[in-house]
Amino acid sequence: MNPTHQRQQVDTACDCGSGCATSPAVGGPMASNATAVEPQRFRIANMDCASEESEIRRALDGVAGIRGLQFNLGDRELAIAAEDHALRVALDAIRKAGFKPEPLGVEDKSDGATAAAPTGFWASWGKLIAALGLAVAAEGLAFAFSDSWPAKALGMALAAVAIALAGFSVYGKGLSALRQGRLNINALMTVAVTGAFLIGQWPEAAMVMALYAIAEAIEARAVDRARNAIKSLLALAPEQAEVRQSDGSWTRVGVKAVVVDAIVRIRPGERVPLDGVVTLGQSAIDQSPVTGESLPIDKAPGDEVFAGTINQSAALEFRVTAPASDSTLARIIHAVEQAQSSRAPTQRFVDRFAAIYTPAVFTLAVAVASLAPWITDLTWIQAVYKALVLLVIACPCALVISTPVTVVSGLAAGARRGILIKGGVYLEDARKIKAVALDKTGTITEGKPKLVAFEPVDTGLDQRVLEGLAKSLAGRSDHPVSKAIAEGLSTADLEVGEFQAVAGRGVQGVIGNHPYALANHRWIEERGQCSAELEARLAVHEEAGRTVTLLANSERVMAICAVADTIKPSSAQAVADLKSLGVTPVMLTGDNIATARTVGFQAGIAEVRGNLLPEDKLQAICELQQRLGITAMTGDGINDAPALAKADIGFAMGAAGTHTAMEAADVVVMNDDLRRLPETIRLSKRTHAVLWQNISLALGIKLVFLLLAVFDNASMWMAVFADMGASLLVVFNGLRLLGRQQSK
Repeated sequence: MNPTHQRQQVDTACDCGSGCATSPAVGGPMASNATAVEPQRFRIANMDCASEESEIRRALDGVAGIRGLQFNLGDRELAIAAEDHALRVALDAIRKAGFKPEPLGVEDKSDGATAAAPTGFWASWGKLIAALGLAVAAEGLAFAFSDSWPAKALGMALAAVAIALAGFSVYGKGLSALRQGRLNINALMTVAVTGAFLIGQWPEAAMVMALYAIAEAIEARAVDRARNAIKSLLALAPEQAEVRQSDGSWTRVGVKAVVVDAIVRIRPGERVPLDGVVTLGQSAIDQSPVTGESLPIDKAPGDEVFAGTINQSAALEFRVTAPASDSTLARIIHAVEQAQSSRAPTQRFVDRFAAIYTPAVFTLAVAVASLAPWITDLTWIQAVYKALVLLVIACPCALVISTPVTVVSGLAAGARRGILIKGGVYLEDARKIKAVALDKTGTITEGKPKLVAFEPVDTGLDQRVLEGLAKSLAGRSDHPVSKAIAEGLSTADLEVGEFQAVAGRGVQGVIGNHPYALANHRWIEERGQCSAELEARLAVHEEAGRTVTLLANSERVMAICAVADTIKPSSAQAVADLKSLGVTPVMLTGDNIATARTVGFQAGIAEVRGNLLPEDKLQAICELQQRLGITAMTGDGINDAPALAKADIGFAMGAAGTHTAMEAADVVVMNDDLRRLPETIRLSKRTHAVLWQNISLALGIKLVFLLLAVFDNASMWMAVFADMGASLLVVFNGLRLLGRQQSK
């Protein structure tokens, strides 16, 4: 992350039970000084919400000697780096907070798998269905035999069993929270259900607890989709790889056992198991799972392949360049998981609001219970019941969960398209971008020279013959300009004798007993073969930012080869999309101004600045921020590091396989498609819209039922339906982002 972009993590104000399982999957890296102490890992079965992480952090605040904490809410794991004495004190503090840490060994860790042990039908759904059935039976007995004491006793027993089946975990967490003076959903439900039971409303108490537990289970399954959208990326890489042995045979082994520099073979239709470089074969690779590219990419010896991509047409052999734990796919998953610990602005607002809202409604409930009988015609029982209804309504679960599930869905949606957004703050703030500073080479352009023009100087000369001469000479040189000429001409190579590369000037050789040269402008002048007419023709190309090479024999110049770094096909569309979103594109490049203007014109960029040093780009970013507002910067994450750090949001382009670029920017675009920038802005706009839709839904439903409760038109089970219904509604609304597919 950029040094100027410090991420904040704000504790939530509500414990939402398992329904908040999409809160930060990773709490951030260990503190730097924690490396001296091996972290100990613990599984905490009832730690599944960001607020529970906050409770544990508060419990450990006063413990000296803790060097680092790392939370993994998805797997319900906590790693603690501390000395033995401090570790024992820390564990005691966690237990006093109502949690039960269980030590884990290294062998217990499974990559990307949920740590919680699989449960049967009874443990997951059976007991909840049984609780609901018993609650319905208790309700039926109370309705049919309201005056029968045996029926009442049986109904009370059924209600008690239903509450025990559905609310065991709720009561455990709720009582712990009450002992510590915290008002979370479990505390509120514990008080409400217990109070209803004690005032004789045991059927309703049982129904409330059963409905709450079932709705919470549904909610947890729903939000798991957002959480698992990230973790499911791990399944893209196969668990085994076919590795060449020392005797030349091939054996399938686990990917974790494959060492760097091993040779791996993949067949058509198979997924690439590890990152590597092709050593043998040619094929097309579907890279969409990693980079989001819609079309397969041709691969040949020397090209990179990434774990999780799909081999399509032919067998390939490649040399492994990174272990399974450090593949591009693994780094993508790690980056997105870490991003979840960054609180978006709307999340921070919701947290602050919930911290005020819950105590305020709780205070209102207490006031109703204690004052209503004195100032209204309500009985004490009626007043207490009304207060208990208010307690259920006071739960801010729908409000608090509305933001993390939406943010995680947005992060996952971006990752599926090869866009790694490194925090909720950048996901939400991208919509505010007013200007984008674009580097030229490798961002707007291809980043490698191509032959763009081949012109015979004399129309009487055969162009095919000239092309053959130029290609034959260029093909023997390893200079980038010569390579571009050779690749750009389709004629057959000729035999070249006495080949020689002349430093700073070009190449020469003998073809068919005649000497020829591919020379730059300077060498042609030194050879005395330049003329005013030739100078005029060369000036046209040079003003367009092209590099000119001339084919000459011993007497005269025969042809002009113009080479340029060509614009990407997608760049003009990306610039047009940015303009349509109200964003001003600006080109910042170290290249000469003539070349910059030419490329800018082709891309549709009006404001172009050339001949810029890194410090000049930094100043340009400052000026754009002052003049236009929120400014983003695109670059490779290395040469443009100062500008990337200064920009409000830094985009690294084409970062697949590049560690430095992935670390340097706030948003990482895994391929070289500039259209991902406007796509990120559109995703940000949709995420922000869904966030406020959810907040409005949660608060609106709460307000309606709060008014109904105040005017004596709401029962407790209706309040539960409203609360959990609102929670489910905002969860599924947030998950819509996962289903939205961008246009390729």
